[in-house]
Amino acid sequence: MTIDHYPNLDPDEGEVVSEELVAEDDVLVKAFALGPGAELSPHEHGDSTNVFHVLEGTVTVLQGDNEEEITAPGVVLHERGVVHGARNDTDEVVIFTASLCPLPS
Repeated sequence: MTIDHYPNLDPDEGEVVSEELVAEDDVLVKAFALGPGAELSPHEHGDSTNVFHVLEGTVTVLQGDNEEEITAPGVVLHERGVVHGARNDTDEVVIFTASLCPLPS
């Protein structure tokens, strides 16, 4: 089976909406939509590598003490144990996926 689209995610201002796309024994893929001004709080996955795929818009990616704007299409690698998050500093909705491997425990 292939997924050629992602769900219709429509967050309000300041809201984060997410949906699981794939949940298997060894990988988790979630779609995130950030409304204007929304933030996915910094966090870490000690046992999983996390990759963001920016699909729409421009997101400010937080990684450790660094911040960087990533515009779609873009890919960001977060190594295991690195604190990371995302913030929408724009007036448009931002959509990205997060792939974690192996599946967080």
